[in-house]
Amino acid sequence: MADNARSSSPEVQAQLDRLWALSPGADILGLERITALLDRLGNPHRLLPPVLHVAGTNGKGSTCAFLRAAIEAAGLTAHVYTSPHLVRFNERIRLAGRLIDDALLAALLEEVLSAGSDIGASFFEVTTAAAFLAFARTPADACIIEVGLGGRLDATNVIAAPIVTGIAQLGLDHQSFLGDTIEQIAGEKAGIAKPGAMLVTMRYPPSVAQRVDSVAKSAKASVSALGTGWQLGVGDSVRYEDENGVIETGLPRLFGPHQPENLGLAIAMLRHQNVLRIPPAAYRAAAEWAEWPARMQRLSPGPLLARLPAGSELWLDGGHNAAAAISVSTGLESRAGKRPVHLVLGMLVNKDARGLLLPFASHARSLQAVPVPDHAHHAPDALVAAAEKLGLQASTAADISAALDAIAARADPANPPVVLILGSLYLAGGVLAANGQRPS
Repeated sequence: MADNARSSSPEVQAQLDRLWALSPGADILGLERITALLDRLGNPHRLLPPVLHVAGTNGKGSTCAFLRAAIEAAGLTAHVYTSPHLVRFNERIRLAGRLIDDALLAALLEEVLSAGSDIGASFFEVTTAAAFLAFARTPADACIIEVGLGGRLDATNVIAAPIVTGIAQLGLDHQSFLGDTIEQIAGEKAGIAKPGAMLVTMRYPPSVAQRVDSVAKSAKASVSALGTGWQLGVGDSVRYEDENGVIETGLPRLFGPHQPENLGLAIAMLRHQNVLRIPPAAYRAAAEWAEWPARMQRLSPGPLLARLPAGSELWLDGGHNAAAAISVSTGLESRAGKRPVHLVLGMLVNKDARGLLLPFASHARSLQAVPVPDHAHHAPDALVAAAEKLGLQASTAADISAALDAIAARADPANPPVVLILGSLYLAGGVLAANGQRPS
């Protein structure tokens, strides 16, 4: 099934089956098909509430979560479009604070597919068109749009006049689509820059920053980067500063050393636009309220956690590239202290296993390699070989439950382990479903 899209609603599933039959079955970049499709639907992308557009290799979803939390804390409403989903397809489209319901989703997908069945639109393009229809027809104060892949040629980049754009952390990923160097990838991400809208970014190496600045200049957009246009200090709290003053918040509830910067980017984006009025208290609330499942998420008591010894911690992260691994590894090592760390890993076949594992090699006790159901994935034996080359003790397991059972069998009850499941958001969705933690 395309993008592992399944639904318990027969009406939604019927449209997803239809989409799978009509879709080319692969990611294809370019704006021609989405433009033609939206034109047949009355160009709903021109009728959206004020748009905040977010790109990046890692952290763009967390940034969207902080944006939504701040906007809602200010008493406003926001539509949100993100991908992929974890458990339910509906997670991709949030209407004024609530996940889209099955009846409306089915009707929108049917409308889009009926209008453009001959265009050859991809899975993501059809989903994007359905989201834009929903957003155009439902009142809200703002619209938060996450780029799907890249930026310049992503289907979401038909948005012509966002109020602000942002780029989160950059790293090597999707090279077959975006380029083999970080500078090329940065150029593709910066393609969301638009005339008159500030492009807000993290701090990048000089060659990367120059590439972003060049693309933004060509688009007649200004850039405000961390370290020049805005500053961020992180200790026991977060201190944001720009030319308009200082915002102080507590540390984000979202776990990990990278999350204060994602919070900072969200604050900077909202401070570099003039349409939405966000008071300082809303930023403080955003740090406490924002939720983003499967991003260094500590799992609650449930069937999976119950397989481990009492006192164990079970964490979940969908990170699948080297840049994400560095942040996750740092946070996990700090969290674990002297307790043993065990990994459960499943990865899509087009991801770099060695790059992901390298930051964990010095402190993880063992690794269990598992398949990613319904997706082309690295064979568990291949993941074991990659781990062993880095000095990690590794073995295969049939699935997540079997992996946790193997860890539990060797655990010391007097020193319960910290276990991290990682490597794929698709794998993460199955984990959340198995532990009874469906995103809402």
